[in-house]
Amino acid sequence: MFGKVYSVTLHGIDGFLVQVEADISDGLPSFDMVGIPCSEVKEARERVRTAFRNSSIFLPPKKMTVNLSPADIRKRGSGFDLPIAVSILAAMEFFPSDFWEEISACSMFCGELSLDGSICSIHGILSAVLCAREHGLRRCFVPADNAAEAACIEEIEVIAVHTLSELIQLLKEPALLEESIVPSIPWNSEQDNYPDDFKDVNGQRAARRAIEVAVAGMHNLLLSGPPGSGKSMLARRIPSIMPPLTRDESLEITRIHSVCGLLEPGSGLLRMRPFRSPHHTASTSALAGGGLYPVPGEISLADRGVLFLDELPEYSKKTLEVLRQPMEDEKVYISRLHGRYEFPAHTMIVAAMNPCRCGYYPDPIRCTCTSWEVQKYLGRISGPLLDRIDITIEVLPLNKEELRSGSADNEDSDSIRQRIISAHNIQQKRFQNTGIYFNSQMTSAMASEFCCTDQQADRFLDSCLSNDQLTTRGYYKLLKTARTIADLDGSDLILESHVMEAFCYRTAGSFRKNGS
Repeated sequence: MFGKVYSVTLHGIDGFLVQVEADISDGLPSFDMVGIPCSEVKEARERVRTAFRNSSIFLPPKKMTVNLSPADIRKRGSGFDLPIAVSILAAMEFFPSDFWEEISACSMFCGELSLDGSICSIHGILSAVLCAREHGLRRCFVPADNAAEAACIEEIEVIAVHTLSELIQLLKEPALLEESIVPSIPWNSEQDNYPDDFKDVNGQRAARRAIEVAVAGMHNLLLSGPPGSGKSMLARRIPSIMPPLTRDESLEITRIHSVCGLLEPGSGLLRMRPFRSPHHTASTSALAGGGLYPVPGEISLADRGVLFLDELPEYSKKTLEVLRQPMEDEKVYISRLHGRYEFPAHTMIVAAMNPCRCGYYPDPIRCTCTSWEVQKYLGRISGPLLDRIDITIEVLPLNKEELRSGSADNEDSDSIRQRIISAHNIQQKRFQNTGIYFNSQMTSAMASEFCCTDQQADRFLDSCLSNDQLTTRGYYKLLKTARTIADLDGSDLILESHVMEAFCYRTAGSFRKNGS
């Protein structure tokens, strides 16, 4: 007796289709599993056995073999419990043969079995359903807690099941199966309200302007200033001025959070841009992703949102250098003996730092650091990493009037967001059919094509290059930032004022680096 169903294993954030085959034959009673199962998959034997017994299903005293095909791919995750159970039931001829042949050919099963026969939620169900759709399957049986997440995928029927007994009943009666299809959840472009708003920020006009430019072109940003000046407060409000997520962006970040088990049970697609703020003791694996079977790290969890690195010099050098390649390629690559993993990293890097260890340099009264101590502290951040940051701005302490002023005159996040959306629309029209969306993503060749400057701007750029004030990378990053400033002004041509503002953002923290 033989039974076969389809399931999915995860490779990073991508699904990989697996055939779960069960054979029951004469021989000494046993339950063997082959096909390179991981330890959590091997443990399914006991969960399936006990779930069967508590669901009043009794296994025959025969030799049972379960194969997970293809046999050269390691299978992991607790989601194989349900397909293993269903394939065994099919081998026991538990279902009507004609109806089962139609079901098994076009259906995918995923779920973890509890000992009482209930079906528990699993991680990565969105990737599993997408994989099933890509392979032409049209029906997915998923745990009830994962149904809202799975129902966000169009062109596939989602069946939510609570218990093993309920699933068996559905597979025996076609009429009940049609009634149990979960309605598809249409995409809602309205984002949830962010808890933080720029209206709460008094003063800081220069920092607010730099943040607006950074978000308009998705440029990396560094905020420098003494303790308590508002760096973290400003950074936490950045997602509130970013444009609403598109459906594709929401699918991408929801997949990542689903694989990492960060979605609430019963939740659908995420509608808020992520804001991740790892502690400065985070390891390289926590930041970039990793493990024996790699999962996304903080860089990818902040995909399409903000990765905020507070107290930047306090991170270890090894951890910070991990950022260099994702900042350029917008992807994280992790290689292991059994495969290569790729995670998205379309992330806006926002960092904050003090100008010295005590935080008050160059105030001669409050700062207690020597020049050597300042250089040592700032030297923790490498030159190549700083060169990849497009915009640096100093956040100065508020004066007495700004501190005591109310928020009535402060511009709110909605107003800033409208200007940023207009700049994004200009960029999307400019870069249509090129595969990129923002000025920060331009290659050097594209920057030469789209960053047209007037004569005064050209002369200013020539003077910067002749004085060796810019590296090659710095030159193109300055052009991209100037292009964003021009977009905010609605100008097709990059003017001298745009270039000068961008140059100030490139050099705002250079004297701090020298400790002078």
